[in-house]
Amino acid sequence: MSADVVERYVRLGLALGRHLDGLVDAYYGPPSWAAEAEAGDPTPLPALVADAARLVADIDQGADAVVEGRRRAWLRAQAVGLHTVGRSLAGEPLGYLDEVEASYGVRPEPVAEDALAAAHRRLAEALPGDGDLRERVIAWREAHTIPPDRLDEAIRTIAEDFAARTRAAFGLPDGEQVEWVLETDKPWSGFNYYLGDLRSRVAINVDLPVQSLVLGHLVAHEAYPGHHTEHCRKEVGLVRRRGQVEESIFLVGTPQCLLAEGLADAALEALVGPDTEAAMAPLFADLGLRYDADEAAAVRGALASVSKARGNLALMLHADGRPAAEVVAWAERWLLLPRARAEKQVAFISDPTWRAYIFCYTEGVELCRRFVAGDPARFDRLLAEQLVPGDLVAPAA
Repeated sequence: MSADVVERYVRLGLALGRHLDGLVDAYYGPPSWAAEAEAGDPTPLPALVADAARLVADIDQGADAVVEGRRRAWLRAQAVGLHTVGRSLAGEPLGYLDEVEASYGVRPEPVAEDALAAAHRRLAEALPGDGDLRERVIAWREAHTIPPDRLDEAIRTIAEDFAARTRAAFGLPDGEQVEWVLETDKPWSGFNYYLGDLRSRVAINVDLPVQSLVLGHLVAHEAYPGHHTEHCRKEVGLVRRRGQVEESIFLVGTPQCLLAEGLADAALEALVGPDTEAAMAPLFADLGLRYDADEAAAVRGALASVSKARGNLALMLHADGRPAAEVVAWAERWLLLPRARAEKQVAFISDPTWRAYIFCYTEGVELCRRFVAGDPARFDRLLAEQLVPGDLVAPAA
């Protein structure tokens, strides 16, 4: 071999990134590798698919003696994900569920409409007022809209509080920093652009109004103790101290994303405990912004099944081949969304980069919550260690 499996993996990810915008979510590895990947015409996809297959085979055969144990299992899972991405981009017909499983290490199932109907009944009891449930949910959420001219202040107030809590509970390296920006015309609600050197730029999408009901989750998810914290901890602990350069690239279409999104979705409760509403209420009270903590706590449990059913949208669109308009209508009815938010959900799963990504949230958070089980030390492992989905099902000691 001309290079070790770690270098081959990183270079493969960079090369595939020439074919799919957003595949390389973050990179702070050797600049020369990125420059070489960007030079000239993109490597043809068939060649990259073959490279990925050889990489998986060489990892299986123990071609690099330095890469063993859990590191080897992690690298193999990542390489399989990249192989799957390449095959899909090259036009190979893959069943959608097979694509999701090979990419992310889970095989999702839809949430039954009976379960959603039961969740709707619980919501009807928890929400104030009467009449059409969807209209009540929409009105209740919209009543918690943060005025645009107060959003920046609210973000920074919550982020400052969460950063202090994260530093005390899980540790943050000296010099870490987050820049908060507002963006538009994006398919997602928030995004962490990790820049390396312990720095993130976190964007909050303001295409649609931002509500106090979700802002704490967004800040925890994207920064403290979510994505930014994980990136910083792994840059210091794995890349700098151990020389594990594979962690300097973050690639969509791999199990790395499933665990990252799962821990980020579980980040708020890991930081403040299960009664997240009680923790958020004083912050919004100080800001003078509406936040009905008791109602939000009562609604949260009923909304869990509804939130998981976001995966149904992707299954309907990509596995069943149902028209986008039909999927939007289903989201309006069963996810209780206004049309603009339903369309935003379907736009996200329609994007070539994100077509299977929704399961990183819906499946990832369940895996991470079961693994953590209220134990801060387990959450710390998610922030610091190389794990694959199977480790969370039957975690090693």
